[in-house]
Formats: sequence, C-alpha cells, structure tokens
Amino acid sequence: MSILSNGHLWKYTEFIENKNYSFNKAKILNSLSVKEIDEAYSSISSWKGYSPTPLIELNKLAKELNLSKIFYKDESKRFDLKSFKALGGAYAVEKITKGNKDIVVATATAGNHGRSVAWGARRLGLKCKIFISEFVSEARGQAMSALGAEVIKVKGNYEKSLIECIKKSTENDWQIVQDVAWKDYMIVPKFTMAGYTVMMKEIVDQIKTDQITHIILQAGVGGMAGAMVAGIARYLKKIPEIIVVEPDSAACVMESIKAGKIEKIDIERESLMGGMSCGEVSLVPWEILENSVKYCISLPDDDIAKTMKLLGNSSFSEEKIIAGENSAPGVICLITSCVDDKIREKLKLSFKSNILVIGCEGDTDKQMYQKLISQ
Repeated sequence: MSILSNGHLWKYTEFIENKNYSFNKAKILNSLSVKEIDEAYSSISSWKGYSPTPLIELNKLAKELNLSKIFYKDESKRFDLKSFKALGGAYAVEKITKGNKDIVVATATAGNHGRSVAWGARRLGLKCKIFISEFVSEARGQAMSALGAEVIKVKGNYEKSLIECIKKSTENDWQIVQDVAWKDYMIVPKFTMAGYTVMMKEIVDQIKTDQITHIILQAGVGGMAGAMVAGIARYLKKIPEIIVVEPDSAACVMESIKAGKIEKIDIERESLMGGMSCGEVSLVPWEILENSVKYCISLPDDDIAKTMKLLGNSSFSEEKIIAGENSAPGVICLITSCVDDKIREKLKLSFKSNILVIGCEGDTDKQMYQKLISQ
C-alpha cells in the first residue's frame, strides 16, 4: 500500500533556511577536534561487545519518494542499550574517572543518556546516581536500576532534575556526567559528543562509494546533531545538505538559528519525542550548529506512531526495523519534504539524492513502543 496515496496527510509545522549558513570545517573542528574524535573511536571500538550498527537501505520508501537511496543508521543494535547514547555517556565516564574506583558519577536524564552512564559506571565498577523527572516512565527508571544505578525521581520536568543533580553532586562531591554544556562545564559534554561521532566513522566505512547528498539530524539539546556535523567535517570531503528536525513544542535549535543566538523555549507541552523535548540548545553543539545547519524543520507528534509501525512492518525496507519514538522524526521530515513541492525544490531532492537518516533508538521503553505501534 502506498504511503502517499492512502489518504494520510504527512505534517510539518515550520520550515526555515539558515540565512547565516557557512560550513567552516576549521571552526567546527575547533569546537570538537580531530584528536578528540579519533580518540573516541579508538577507545570505543576496542570495548568488549563493540560492533558497528547496521546501515539499512529504506529501498521501498526511496522508490516511492523517487529518490536514489535512503540510508537508515539503526542504533537499536548499539551494545545492549538500544540507543546511540550508549556511545556518549559511557565514554565520558571512562574519560573522567580514569580507573579511579572511588569516584561516584551522577547525571540527570530522560532515559537513554542515563542508561549509558549507568552502564559505563557498572563496566568500570563505579557507583552511579541517576536523577529523573516525574515524567520519565517507570520502565526507563527500572532499566537504569537494573544496571546498578540508584535512581532518584524529582518532581517537575527534566530541568528540575538537572538542578537537583547539580545540587546533590556539589554537596556530596559526585562527578556529574552530563550531555548538556553550560558555562564552566564544557569538557564532559565534549567527551559525550566525541563518543557519538563513532556513528559517522561507521557510516563512512559502510557506505564506501555512495555519496551522501542530504543528512537529517534530530535535535534535543543538539548533542547528537553537533557531533554528527563534526563527524562530517572530519570524515567527508563533500558536505551534504544538513537538515535539523525537532518537535514543534521544543524547536530550540530552529528558534536560536532564527535569532542568531541561543534562545530558550518554555515547553508548554511535552512531545512524544521525549528525548528531543528540550527547551535550550547546549553550548558546545551550538558553536557547531549555528552556521553549519542549512535548514530546520519542526514536526507535530501526529505521525510518530504511524512511522514507527511502518518501519516495524517492513513498509519502508526489506527488513523490519524496531524504531523508538525519537527515531521516527528523520523519516517523517524526509517524507514531508518530498511531498511539499516547495521544500523538495529548496532541498534539491531528486532521483539522484542519497539521504542519511538516524534511527537513534530502538524500543528502549517496550511498553511505550507497543502502545504506539498498536494505535
């Protein structure tokens, strides 16, 4: 059944072009250096159980959208954590503790980053404290407890959990391992982002002769998007069109690019894309993203469940793909861009285009996954 002729209208909220676009490799690699990127790959690729995650061709979708190829980086197969964040938090834990077993690590999280930190701490025999907001599901909290972390629930949203994490860590001399940067806290988020760049190294090795023309990157605080752009600067000779996609209720990168400076958003409605429901872009990613992102698009939650189901029942590819709610936006962004003639023309999407989308997580919350695909 055609996804474009079954009466379903694929929605986006806003599309903008960055008027200050200028992809400057030297500037990008000044924010996240070649040395930091290479060290991350060297270390992570030596971990027990490491293997590159699959790069799947969404050949059925490519044919329907009249595109050359669509590559889907399937992070549901990343270690046992089912998320790209396994690369970041655990690597940062390794870098800052340097084998010191007396250090207690702590973080605030909506789920996947905390699992990575907890897994990294267990791997090195460290104690770990995880702060989560009251909106984080029981299943996600239990997943972190199962990795040996003490999970502390905080009343309020993610920001409140981060404030509490900082307060308690300061009082108890715990080492914060956060994926968000702020003034005087830049080193650890850089380690986290360096870990994420492993995905781009793998992608370049996997695609080999095919040239990526477009890349669509999800943004919450911008860590993954910034890391992938740094990976592009490190590994690709020809720079693809870079598109950032966000929930319309938390489009902090888009609003910051419009303003030419970091803009904080008051989130009035939490998105289904929970890992992307962030009100402010992080400092280190912003240094990379402000000029290197060419386009931004924001989406409502309307098509998330449908897209997860279509990925899961082989409608887009030859194989079934288990995609969490934060994996769907890249695919939705591509479909909405292709069916809107103005955006398709602006993005130069054609039968020659090779698009990369990031399936950043699998069913990290199995109950949520089953609920959504059964809708």
